[in-house]
Amino acid sequence: MVEPGVYLLTREAGPQFRTPIVVRVVREQADWHPPYGWTWIQCYQLDRYGDAVEKRQLFVMPAGLRRLVLAPSPHTRPHRHDRAVRMSILDSFR
Repeated sequence: MVEPGVYLLTREAGPQFRTPIVVRVVREQADWHPPYGWTWIQCYQLDRYGDAVEKRQLFVMPAGLRRLVLAPSPHTRPHRHDRAVRMSILDSFR
């Protein structure tokens, strides 16, 4: 079962994630019946600042999801000059 939270999706979660993405899972679509070892999730794709940029339904392997713990951030976007200083979420995993 996939719990709500923030996850890094890589090729371990599915072949479509050749380029890793970060998502905030809202819920697992438990009423759908995918093949064994797979599931559908409802989530928001996050940008490098942790802001939701797109609502998505994704077909994933739960065993390949990597849970992330993000530090709380202010609700406002950083000023343009601050963006160069902030580190990307994905950069911390390379």
